[in-house]
Amino acid sequence: MSAAETAGAGTATVAAKGPFGALRAQLHEAATEFADGPGALEGILLGIVDDVDRAVREPLEIFPVCHHSPASALAMARRLREKQPKVVYLELCEDMAPLLTELRNCRLPVAVQAFASEVAGLPVEWAPLSVVAPITEASAEYQAIAYALDTPGVELVLVDRSSDHVFQWQARETPDGDGAEPGPADPDAPSAEEEAALHGDAVGVEIGDLRPRFAELEEHLLRHGRVRHWSEWWHQYVEVPLGDAAADHDTYRQVMLLIGSLFRRLAPGDAGRVRVDEDRERYMWTRMREHLSATGTDPADCLYVCGAFHAASRVAEFGVDGTDTYRISPPSGSTWQHGLIPSSHAAIEAQFGLAAGSVSIAATEWAKNVRRTKVKPYRLAGQAGAKKKAAAKPAPALPPATVGDPAPDRLSGFLRRPPVLDGVDEAELLGWSVEIVRAARRSGYLASTADAIAVFETSILLAGMRDRAKPTPYDFQDAAVTCIEKDRVPGRRDVRRLVEIMMGGDRIGQVGYDALPPLARDVHDRLAPLGMKLQQRGVQRALLDIAGRPELARCSDVLWMLRYLMPQGAARPIMGERTLGERSLQESWDLALGTHQRSLIELGYEGVSIEQVLEQRLRRTAYAPRATTATVLGAVEDAVLYLGSRRLADELGTRALEVLATERSVDGAPEVLRRVRRLLAYYRTSVPELPGWVESFVRTGYAHYCTLLPTAFTDEEATVEQVAATLGFLFGMEGLALSLGCDRTQLELAVAQSHPEEPAKVALLWAAQVHLGRLSRAELRRRCDELLGNPLVVPSYPRYLSGFLHALEPVPQLADFVVESVSHAFGRLPDAVLLPWLPTLITSLRAGGAGPAPLLIREAGRIFPGRLAELDTWVPPWRAAPAASPAQPTARPSGSALLRTHRSTTDAVARLLGCEQNWPPTEAPSPAGAATLMASHPATGAALEALLNR
Repeated sequence: MSAAETAGAGTATVAAKGPFGALRAQLHEAATEFADGPGALEGILLGIVDDVDRAVREPLEIFPVCHHSPASALAMARRLREKQPKVVYLELCEDMAPLLTELRNCRLPVAVQAFASEVAGLPVEWAPLSVVAPITEASAEYQAIAYALDTPGVELVLVDRSSDHVFQWQARETPDGDGAEPGPADPDAPSAEEEAALHGDAVGVEIGDLRPRFAELEEHLLRHGRVRHWSEWWHQYVEVPLGDAAADHDTYRQVMLLIGSLFRRLAPGDAGRVRVDEDRERYMWTRMREHLSATGTDPADCLYVCGAFHAASRVAEFGVDGTDTYRISPPSGSTWQHGLIPSSHAAIEAQFGLAAGSVSIAATEWAKNVRRTKVKPYRLAGQAGAKKKAAAKPAPALPPATVGDPAPDRLSGFLRRPPVLDGVDEAELLGWSVEIVRAARRSGYLASTADAIAVFETSILLAGMRDRAKPTPYDFQDAAVTCIEKDRVPGRRDVRRLVEIMMGGDRIGQVGYDALPPLARDVHDRLAPLGMKLQQRGVQRALLDIAGRPELARCSDVLWMLRYLMPQGAARPIMGERTLGERSLQESWDLALGTHQRSLIELGYEGVSIEQVLEQRLRRTAYAPRATTATVLGAVEDAVLYLGSRRLADELGTRALEVLATERSVDGAPEVLRRVRRLLAYYRTSVPELPGWVESFVRTGYAHYCTLLPTAFTDEEATVEQVAATLGFLFGMEGLALSLGCDRTQLELAVAQSHPEEPAKVALLWAAQVHLGRLSRAELRRRCDELLGNPLVVPSYPRYLSGFLHALEPVPQLADFVVESVSHAFGRLPDAVLLPWLPTLITSLRAGGAGPAPLLIREAGRIFPGRLAELDTWVPPWRAAPAASPAQPTARPSGSALLRTHRSTTDAVARLLGCEQNWPPTEAPSPAGAATLMASHPATGAALEALLNR
């Protein structure tokens, strides 16, 4: 037990004076009787009373709340109309204050967000940083915000730590940078990722996190309360009693302080979490004293709204008379952006570990409490769904209470009072039963009127078994599942989900146009010619006839950039494509910008236009520490494709050249080859001359890959596809590289120095030698025949064929030889070798895409017969005997006589090439080759004569 608790227990052993003296005496007697004498239990019980007494006596009124609690919201609305405070201190991140005025332009629930993409002074791996504070209408914080913003002369001051300090303190508690591990979530809480998608991976900040931190205590409360989860216990034993019209302000306040102190004193000894809680309390009280000192406001005219856990604080800085020893650390160098994002009940439940449907049930209870108690809640003027109200008359303020006046003891009566037996609202329960049966029938369940009666009676039965006078929404949900649910769910939703929808469903908020950041408003304005309601949730189809309406071309540009920047599904093209040098005349899009509004808003944190954001992301990709040549070339392609920026493309192309020079492997060669080919094809058809960086890239790449080629052939980690792509770059870019000053000797030396051992790479080397003229096709056929004739090599022969298939990338002229080799393999390989290789052959051809497969099919169609009748007499070209030519004397080609007769042309070419003009001696003319050919085959001449004589 701490020193503060010991001191509290010591002073409480004597019947203290004041409003809680009788309660202290009763708790002292109870601790003595049930704990066999005063001790730790007495210290805890009497310490709780001391915490309540201390908070109640504070001159600055403390209003304890619980997050998303209808009872807290109702008590807040009632207290604000009674007290009419001039200053409202609110437990919320102080840097979020400027955004609260934009809540009137939104449909709740929404979340106030602080976002930082550039991190300084914090672990870099945490970026981007995001903090959200969801706000619902059935919450005390919204009542305080609406009152302060719409009441003249009232100031709203946020006093909690800033968003930057949230991560500063997290880094302090976890110096290794791993972040604090989240606590165990409610077992009944929704785990679907889509439910929390509206908040993403942001850190949640809520006002009044009130839940036992002592696992045994929570388990005890759930077991004896006969409930399944904490949300149900809170609804039954706190919300219902405090939401009653008879619960006055003092009773509500003291009960919430009691609960906060109880959970605080029974919290486990997590030193890091306790330190953060106490620092938050020091931070808030320091900010409040600074404001009071600067403005001279009377504490009696102020109201401090905070969680009940923090209201029962025991730090030295507590109160307006607390110590001023706490010093607030300066913010880090991170750049923070702020905005509003849409939220939902399911997102709040998923992020804060609440039971599924609990926030929706709380909203339903809020509406019911407002109707029953006739309390007029506050609502921001101009809020979506708010009614226009006439000029409000200023409510008469109550006379300020004297600072020294103690509040009466309401705890003793509340704790002694038996539960109020509220009769069953049969009309409401019957309406629920009929509605759930109707919803079940629409979802495919075979439910009837008998099921509605069964649900009605079972709800009352379950409430009686759980010692409740009135069925709660949770009792009704269990009854509906028991009576209607079957072994198989016929539709998309089960009965439990149908009850949640019936109780209010998952309400999803929306940020209004005026509250959007400039980038989001700019996107809506530029897409206005489409004539669509872009803020509406769901998928909408947009048809763009760019040929008929040229102004839609700008809308098309925006949509393609949104497709690149936003998550999949926000803007999805159905018809039309965009490639280098090509634009579609008609496009069709599925748009869901309203559903992905959060992503669009977060784009606004990065820039003022989507072009700026896209350029920043392309630069970030190109200059990333782990950027490869392929990724940088992809950024170049995207810059040309989406932005049409020659300046940015040249800058990123130069960056690709730098990255290429630092690579020491050919891992990215396939992607580099594909992207370079596309860019070369685009620039050759769109600009009069190639950009300087392209020429430098080809020149540097030629020398670079020549250097890496011998190593790639022998490297076991280099795949056949990567080596083939390297050869494809060298052979495909050879003409351009030689025209730019490269030396072909580099390539010949690189091939000569390559000595692979893997069969597939050996086949690749042979193909390269054929391309360079170092190996004839006859020699290549002889080597393949030797492989097929060697029984020790036959099992590995398919691997040689795989190498020849990949060789079609750098040496496509070998397509006829590959067809011949595959035909030999099918004809000569045994089934035990051929059949296991067939799946590899098929997958290799499919993986090649538009590469080898079409080339092989075209070549096979040229070689093989086109008709079935010709197949029996068909002889493969490589087996056909060469036609015997008639014997004829060796003679010099007839063209030599022409050259000797007209030597000037040949001499000019020789002078241009720097060759000596040495003509050989003249020889006797040889017989005409054409005459010999006609004498051997006279049929052609006879046919020509007959044709001419017609």
